[in-house]
Amino acid sequence: MNKLAAVSVIACLALLVGLIALTGPERLVAAFSDVPPALVVLALALVQVQIIASAFRWRFTAKRLGQEIGLDLAIREYYISSALNLVLPGGMAGDAVRAYRSRMEGVGGWKRPAAAVFLERLSGQIAFFALSFLGLLAWPLFLSERLPDQADALIWGISAVFIVGVLIAAVFWAEWLPQRFRAAGADIAAVFWKDRAWLVQGGLSVLIVGGYIAVFLIASRAVGAPLPAIAAFTAIPLCLMTMLIPAGIGGWGTREAAAAALWPLFGFTSAEGVAASLLYGVISLAGAAVPGGISVAVSLYRGRIAKS
Repeated sequence: MNKLAAVSVIACLALLVGLIALTGPERLVAAFSDVPPALVVLALALVQVQIIASAFRWRFTAKRLGQEIGLDLAIREYYISSALNLVLPGGMAGDAVRAYRSRMEGVGGWKRPAAAVFLERLSGQIAFFALSFLGLLAWPLFLSERLPDQADALIWGISAVFIVGVLIAAVFWAEWLPQRFRAAGADIAAVFWKDRAWLVQGGLSVLIVGGYIAVFLIASRAVGAPLPAIAAFTAIPLCLMTMLIPAGIGGWGTREAAAAALWPLFGFTSAEGVAASLLYGVISLAGAAVPGGISVAVSLYRGRIAKS
């Protein structure tokens, strides 16, 4: 870990500790003491749906690029990478490990696994950013009375900049992108366009993103802060977006800061927002790490039997 990465990790962890101190540790303890076990079990089940659907998306993406990945391997490796993304700096280390390990498993060379992992994650990010953009439009349309003065104009401005940026990127891709980068166009077409691949990519990505949001809604309800449905398109995507910042560890700290700022807009306290975000993180980590650890242990055990 370089110095900049170490500083960012320390800063995010310090932010988390500061948020807990400012919102009141006793309030967090009270929120967690009344968490209904049934909601936790439901959220954990949804995490399994997310990861298995993600493994299917990775397998589909890899197959479109000529890389065959067994379903058992895809599920096992996605559990491992999901857990690593939540505990290692940068939020993407698990994906790098997944690409490397798939190469080591003998399912292709280095370039195919790396491209498959990158484009699989891109599929999810496209769906996520599309939802976030709709959420930006929803703020001034449905929640303008809860926003500070001039905030709706700022949101419309950000949306306009986003649209212009997408148009410029599209023109740049079509007209001015250097030829050496256009070589990736064949892979992108194979993964997202040919033979209506976008239907599979879009369907799986919508299911996965919907799972993330549902788990966050359940976590918030579990700590006594049931958010309205509109929060699924507005507040929660903004919280999840902080996990994409390539700093810190799996969004810990930045995600809680966003929740602390946004939950009061829906009539709840910042402490409840922090509690909801922390519970979301714990559920996501447990839902990935426990099955991932079991699958690794089973594979190691089977390997020892085969060698004996």
